Amino acid sequence: MTSAASIPTKPFGRTGHDSTRIIFGAAALGAMSEDRAAATMQLVREAGINHIDTAASYGESEDRLKPFLAEHRSEFFLATKTGLREADLARAQLETSLERMGVDQVDMIQLHNLVEPDEWDAAFAKGGVVEALIQARDEGLTRFIGVTGHGVRIPGMHIRSLAEFDFDAVLFPYNFTMLDNPAYRHDVEELLALCAAKNVAAQTIKSLAKGRWPADHEGRRFTWYEPITDADAIARAVAHVMQDDRVFLNTTSDASKLPAIFAAAEAAASGELTVTDAELEADVVAQGITPLFDGGDKERITRADVPW
Repeated sequence: MTSAASIPTKPFGRTGHDSTRIIFGAAALGAMSEDRAAATMQLVREAGINHIDTAASYGESEDRLKPFLAEHRSEFFLATKTGLREADLARAQLETSLERMGVDQVDMIQLHNLVEPDEWDAAFAKGGVVEALIQARDEGLTRFIGVTGHGVRIPGMHIRSLAEFDFDAVLFPYNFTMLDNPAYRHDVEELLALCAAKNVAAQTIKSLAKGRWPADHEGRRFTWYEPITDADAIARAVAHVMQDDRVFLNTTSDASKLPAIFAAAEAAASGELTVTDAELEADVVAQGITPLFDGGDKERITRADVPW
């Protein structure tokens, strides 16, 4: 079992919190039973993870966290998200999130998937969500404010958002196939340079994405995308993110992959596991990995894609 000290920490931007490089993506709890969620959170705690990332829209996730947080709230940096763009609605959703999790304050509230231009305009307008979250921060309901997103456009949109407001953290997709797109890599590098200059935490998602689910897929889905399942390929995908010490890795919503992610992160941190571009290119071929987003037909996520 991964020991509490084996996954390294680094400062989470300017927050003053040293977060584990692996952040628990609590979307994994979205459709879980209470007993399974309790066992999952025990696994997270035993791995030494000290940062939880959830959202109001992640099914039952916030509710499933409540009993765990009742005993362990002080051990974790706790972040949630709102996808609403109007101030009044976003404020009400944040208050509901606090109630669902049984806490008086979250460490960070994030604007969820702020990528579409019209939603961006609404978020920053008078009466928009940014206004509400600043007030919530002033009142002590949250300590920090972040922004997240999907797709190949999101690094550029984050750069625009950081020019408009001094966010404390950003979140965006990061894996080999996406970074193999020169335009996307350029935008990611520009964003990471800006984050370093402004001391903004950079979180990544979709490290284990194999691609969109095949149309003929049958059976349960624990993620909205098809994840890599080969153990060695998972380890290399995790190591690829861990080798970039500028970023954090948020875990997949398929909780069955957590032990493999934790083990790979430990091995990468110790130097026992390294990965080359050639090995990742071989995994693309062997595993049939395709870009999760493409700037066109594969850019949006629909409600039908979400498993909770």
